[in-house]
Amino acid sequence: MSDRYGNDILSRNPHQRSRPKSVERAAEIGLVVEDATSGFVGAIVRIEYGRMDLEDRHGRVRGFPVGPGYLIDGAPVILTPPKAAAPKAPARTASGSVAVTGARARVALRSRIYVEGRHDAELVEQVWGDDLRIEGVVVEYLGGVDDLPAIVADFAPGPGRRLGCLVDHLVPGSKEERIAREVERGPGGAHTLVVGHPYVDIWQSVKPDRLGLAAWPKIPRSVEWKHGICDALGWPHADQADIARAWQRIRSTVRDWNDLEPALIGRVEELIDFVTAPE
Repeated sequence: MSDRYGNDILSRNPHQRSRPKSVERAAEIGLVVEDATSGFVGAIVRIEYGRMDLEDRHGRVRGFPVGPGYLIDGAPVILTPPKAAAPKAPARTASGSVAVTGARARVALRSRIYVEGRHDAELVEQVWGDDLRIEGVVVEYLGGVDDLPAIVADFAPGPGRRLGCLVDHLVPGSKEERIAREVERGPGGAHTLVVGHPYVDIWQSVKPDRLGLAAWPKIPRSVEWKHGICDALGWPHADQADIARAWQRIRSTVRDWNDLEPALIGRVEELIDFVTAPE
């Protein structure tokens, strides 16, 4: 004969409520919880080494372990240690160096870096300015490379007074190469470093894709290069003001060193190392 009441009449109590399951919740400062055992309710004010302090509305503070046995709005929770924040990558300068927060500019060294023109100086300042101030290096522009030997002689490089020079279009057989060799042989040559990039002008050291170009336009030698570039790009170039605006347009596309050609980056870094090296 079958038992219509089942095998165990106590195996299920229809009047007993099912107990809610605890859910995990990360402990965090300010979270209000209730200790289920003591009934103490308070906000988490401290979390350290697997323990936490709760402060109630009367300012009383009690310590509890982080873990199960707590209620939030009446619902059971298991408090877990807060997740450690991922370490932040160090801030970088536009040149890619680690930024030094709150650092003041160093008193200028006796050594200097000379570049050919204003545009060169502006680009070097934009990308390497933070580094140069930390090192105490002043950058000046020449207004041209033809008088470089006389300018170097007037600067009188020597121990503790080095001079680094960055010139455009320093390629074999060029006028710039001849002048660089003359400087090396002249007074102070042992304390002077002349380096250069292969581009006709500093404009070309900006990667062309920053301007939406596959490559910089090729300009005939019979055409003044900057005017030819502006003409090829459809930009105004009637006077020097137009050329200046064109350069500002180009320079505004440079976010950091990644937007410059390696041939320029390496030479500027070499000059900074040279003028700051201990003697």
